[in-house]
Amino acid sequence: MGIHLPSMILHAKQVLKFQSRNQLHVPKGHIAVYVGETKKTRFVVPISYLNHPCFLDLLGQAEEEFGFNHPMGGLTIPCDKDAFIDLTSRLHCC
Repeated sequence: MGIHLPSMILHAKQVLKFQSRNQLHVPKGHIAVYVGETKKTRFVVPISYLNHPCFLDLLGQAEEEFGFNHPMGGLTIPCDKDAFIDLTSRLHCC
């Protein structure tokens, strides 16, 4: 019995896309973040992710780059979209 990592990442990517597509409302216990180096993609993630050390590193990068002035009007994280999906899929499994 093995773990199929590519299918797990694909599932996490689909969940994140489903949560953020055409959704102005952010469910209770979640936060909208904009991710990407140039083109920003909106994701909705659980607030519990904000306490994880890996996510805190991303927040530190966002603070260094944007301070408290986020151009998208919400929390903007300056990292690669695929790296963000990889991180959130790992956090989802924990």
